[in-house]
Amino acid sequence: MEKRVSLWQIFAVFAKIGAFTIGGGYAMIPLIQAELSKRGWIGEDELPDIVAISQSAPGVMAVNISIFAGNRLRGIKGSIAATLGSILPSFIIILAIAMFFSAFKDNPYVERAFRGIRPVVIALIAVPMVNMARRSCKTWWAWLIAVASLLLVAFLSVSPIYIIICVMVIGFTVTYYKMK
Repeated sequence: MEKRVSLWQIFAVFAKIGAFTIGGGYAMIPLIQAELSKRGWIGEDELPDIVAISQSAPGVMAVNISIFAGNRLRGIKGSIAATLGSILPSFIIILAIAMFFSAFKDNPYVERAFRGIRPVVIALIAVPMVNMARRSCKTWWAWLIAVASLLLVAFLSVSPIYIIICVMVIGFTVTYYKMK
């Protein structure tokens, strides 16, 4: 039988994730995967589903991931604990920065530090996306859709909503004709 996870454990794990993540929802994915997998709270095949649902839901992706993962662990109370854990560290850090940043905002060292953080955030976002794509895209056409979607969004500024709608229509059409 699966051991029941305490709300405090959920809060503490998500607070750790929230405190050490720079860059938002996508940057949280590798930390969430590492923390929840090593504790046996979710399987590797569950995280892509949680991420997909989180992207589909309105709101901030980091909060959505916390909500769905917390709900998977302990229902509504787990969602609340995970969400509070993931947002409180950022809130406290941003509050502290806002209080003291005005004195340092023109400091060249601070500007360079923020410029240096950017590539790290990009890497934190890219690595889990590539790993999830490798696990999810099992056929050539799945890779074609993934790459085409990336190119359309990144270089032609096509809204992901239109891509999702088009892929849904194509999927329904193909399924309809295969079943006929």
